Amino acid sequence: MARVLYPGSFDPVHNGHVEIIETAASLFDEVVVAAMRNTQKGDGIFDLDDREEMLVESTSHLPNVSVTMFSTLVVDLAREVEADFIIKGLRAVSDFENELQMAQMNNSVSGIHTVFIPSASRSSFLASKFIRDFARFGGDISSMVPASVDRRMKERFG
Repeated sequence: MARVLYPGSFDPVHNGHVEIIETAASLFDEVVVAAMRNTQKGDGIFDLDDREEMLVESTSHLPNVSVTMFSTLVVDLAREVEADFIIKGLRAVSDFENELQMAQMNNSVSGIHTVFIPSASRSSFLASKFIRDFARFGGDISSMVPASVDRRMKERFG
């Protein structure tokens, strides 16, 4: 039985994230999605509890997916949840450069391997930072995020 960990900030979760989770759920027995506060990305617009709720709502159709939060090293969480692999989604070559370095570092300190899942071209342009900015200025993000996220973004930004 293979269990994988999909860590990320998910601020907010968007359809590209959901696509990666759905793909992982079809490939592996269990998927643990873990939201974290990424200090490199500054303060988030949603707290971790909100992100967890949005992830649960967005993945409720996937029985082999669970959601958690964390504030430790990804490799420590991977050990804690007994993950066989870490998964990361890739949108573009620039993602690969960053993610490869993290994967090599994680493997070096823990022995756990990272599996990369490319996004479909229909969602490869999605990034939480762009969605936040677009929503902040009144743009329609309804085709980019799950309905529950769209609702919360409208509540947040009017």
